[in-house]
Amino acid sequence: MTREARRNQDLRGATTAFSLLPPDDFYPLIELRHSDPHRLLGIHVIDETRAIVRVWYPGALSVTLKPLSKGVTEFASLALGQVNPGGLFESLVERDFVETIEGKAISYELEVITTSQKIIVRDPYAFTPQMGDLDLYLFSEGRHPEAYRHLGAHPRVIEGVAGTLFALWAPNAQRVSVVGDFNQWDGRFHMMRRLGPSGVWEIFLPGVKEGDHYKYELRGPQGDLFLKTDPYGFFAQHDLRTACIVYDLSRYKWSDHQWMSARTAQNHYGKPLSIYEVHLGSWCRVPEEHDRPLSYRELADKLVTYVLEMGFTHVELMPVMEHPFDGSWGYQVVNFFAPSSRFGKPDDFRYLVDRLHQAGIGVLLDWVPGHFPRDAHGLWRYDGTALYEHEDPRMGEHHDWGTLIFNYGRKEVRNFLIANALYWLAEYHIDGLRMDAVASMLYLDYSRKEGEWIPNQYGGRENLDAVSFIKECNELCYSRHPGIMMIAEESTAWPNVSKPTYEGGLGFGFKWNMGWMNDSLSYISHSPIHRKYHQGTITFSMLYAYHEHFILVLSHDEVTHGKGSLLSKMPEDDWQKFANLRLFYAWMWGHPGKKLLFQGGEFAQRDEWSHERSLDWHLLEHESHRGIQRLVQRLNEIYRTEPALFLLDDSHVGFEWIDFHDAQNSVWSFLRKAPSSVVASHGEKNSDLLIIVNATPVVRHQYRIGVPIAGSYEVVLNTDDQYFWGSGLNSSRFLTSEPMGAHRFGNSLVLDLPSLSTLYLRVPQRSI
Repeated sequence: MTREARRNQDLRGATTAFSLLPPDDFYPLIELRHSDPHRLLGIHVIDETRAIVRVWYPGALSVTLKPLSKGVTEFASLALGQVNPGGLFESLVERDFVETIEGKAISYELEVITTSQKIIVRDPYAFTPQMGDLDLYLFSEGRHPEAYRHLGAHPRVIEGVAGTLFALWAPNAQRVSVVGDFNQWDGRFHMMRRLGPSGVWEIFLPGVKEGDHYKYELRGPQGDLFLKTDPYGFFAQHDLRTACIVYDLSRYKWSDHQWMSARTAQNHYGKPLSIYEVHLGSWCRVPEEHDRPLSYRELADKLVTYVLEMGFTHVELMPVMEHPFDGSWGYQVVNFFAPSSRFGKPDDFRYLVDRLHQAGIGVLLDWVPGHFPRDAHGLWRYDGTALYEHEDPRMGEHHDWGTLIFNYGRKEVRNFLIANALYWLAEYHIDGLRMDAVASMLYLDYSRKEGEWIPNQYGGRENLDAVSFIKECNELCYSRHPGIMMIAEESTAWPNVSKPTYEGGLGFGFKWNMGWMNDSLSYISHSPIHRKYHQGTITFSMLYAYHEHFILVLSHDEVTHGKGSLLSKMPEDDWQKFANLRLFYAWMWGHPGKKLLFQGGEFAQRDEWSHERSLDWHLLEHESHRGIQRLVQRLNEIYRTEPALFLLDDSHVGFEWIDFHDAQNSVWSFLRKAPSSVVASHGEKNSDLLIIVNATPVVRHQYRIGVPIAGSYEVVLNTDDQYFWGSGLNSSRFLTSEPMGAHRFGNSLVLDLPSLSTLYLRVPQRSI
């Protein structure tokens, strides 16, 4: 016999008194399938002279109502009659008893006696609905951007009573109960009311406080029972412990006012943007304490200090939303509104963001609106139906990841996701969201064979609902939070990803340049002797460099799943590996586009990244690894102070090839430019840079490079410098041009190009 069948058998036992409830209400109530218990329970006026007091308390032997209001005209208390052993008590009383002299319903408490104790409680069915009709309407229409302020668990004081207000969307459930520490996880208690056709359920539970654990017990349309997490829960457990935790988000006092005020006026396209991608659980651990990860507050000291020292402008955190499986790295989210409890409480995460902002460091967050896992307690078939996902697996399943795809055509689901994006920007002061796996959202046939997908209404492969959702989400995020960044991880040729929606784009601010990453890593992985056959691979990115607002990325995806570390991708012996990595980083920082580097790459982590252990910080005891770290530090310094490297990332005006034809020597050279008129308007100094790459382990003696201006060229960077663990060749600080033509210019430089190196030379300013 099932749990529900046993429960119903008990509830249908002989009553000890006659109930005034009609059968259509009585049996659904005692069988725990009534959708509006508040209409039956509590105090209800019947007519001008009578009222009914009705209480539901399973396991009670007796229930006594004790008035608290001043002005009650008669008895000090009222013993209720038991009308069903399942827990239903009621008494018919004169109307005067339940009204104060002002004509309002009395405030009261209940004295409950069970077989083991006598307790005093407030009746949750004595409180009126708290979510208004306008909020319900906006949510049902998918136009409630702050739905999280109403749905979920919110500590409140209502009518002078402290407790927690719970609200949940589950339109196909027969019944929903809040279960938790406060009711022994028993779904017979605290059945919620359904608020009309909205599908939203609500109840206020007096005495439930911050820190209490809870879930929802739902009875599905077929009568089956299941426990679910709170989709809008602000704090949740992880691993096998899957309860949500009541949390008050209104308490934290921010100290980043200066940052937030300045953010609204940011123009990121004309600013340096160097991002350090971080996985909080593996960035640094505490070996002496069972190798535990650092907490949010510990990271607020160590991570902030390190990012400042390295000169990155932003950190990008891999998803911090609560996820059961560590191996998903946060990309299979169950609790979209809850920062992971692995590292502390929600306010501890706020403290980390706050400290980063106070240090002048922006915070970007990976966001995963493309899919969710099948964990039984999560969003999967939430109310017994395909609520957040599609019923048809041809629309609703991700074959690659074993996850489920959101139904972007359902208004409440769109509202859930858009409200979630806005929540992180508003409540945690996040400076931008990188939307994960955008390509999988855009295409109905993504990673599917013929017959495994359903075309759109026009017969095409585009997911029109997802496109509409993405545009709306980007529009709302930018309009409500000026100065933030919306970033797309999008790997296809979908046009205008980073163009505004009013120009026909998807509305992102930036797009990850996956093409540059793939081509560049392919090129640099070749043995230098073969690179002359692949010169076109390394220069190809300049053919499309201005089609989007790009971020050049060397992300976590490139150092896991058997791909090895960045250092291990470099060919030949150890010295050449480090030299290759140095020239590669300098090429990346010199190439148009913003920058992103995953943790560990900045000091040449040797082993492939693992989420289960710390980065190998001990490698910094070796000069080879310290050299890479010093180089990245220097590159960030140059990048932040040289306008030519960031002012015109998105315009051909900021870049000019000198020579990309010398495939035989695997040498290429170019200018990064900051024209005087543009520089002056930004309050910067004019300074073009000449960048030369020698991708072979051969010194190119007396190599001639054409230059646009005669004069003395300052060597700003030489990746072969001994400070970076290079050979130290060509240590001259200045090089003077000769009046000999080369590469279409009337002047040229002659220099020795160190092996496997990149040089940055400052171009002298033109005389006026």
